[in-house]
Amino acid sequence: MLKEFKEFAMRGNVVDMAVGIIIGGAFGTIVKSLVADVIMPPIGLLLGGVDFSDLFVTLKDGSSAGPYATLASAQEAGAVVISYGVFINAVISFLIVAFAVFLLIRTINQLRREEEEAPAEPTTKECGQCYSTISIKATRCPHCTSEIA
Repeated sequence: MLKEFKEFAMRGNVVDMAVGIIIGGAFGTIVKSLVADVIMPPIGLLLGGVDFSDLFVTLKDGSSAGPYATLASAQEAGAVVISYGVFINAVISFLIVAFAVFLLIRTINQLRREEEEAPAEPTTKECGQCYSTISIKATRCPHCTSEIA
């Protein structure tokens, strides 16, 4: 059983999939940082200094009564909140990842189309005397016996 598992795990597809998952996780971390640390602060500044990660609605106060200045203080007090700002960040992260995947698939499809469109080398030619189809390597026509240049 261990031998069969080793054979399964060392197949090319399984290893490729593992590498893809690891790189995808790392890419997700980079995109999350890009959204939270680079994209959202200027957008928040343009909208009047709003920090999207601190946008929330309090459904029920916690041990200490609100209003709470930040999402962290609301969660620390045990308040029940809907943190829609974190959701907005997650949606933007998803859109960036989806766009990157779209660009990757588009590039792969273009490369495939270029491979398919490459014309095949001709294997036949036409005799200049009798107009029969003959092999491209022929030096004499098998039909009319004329020499092919």
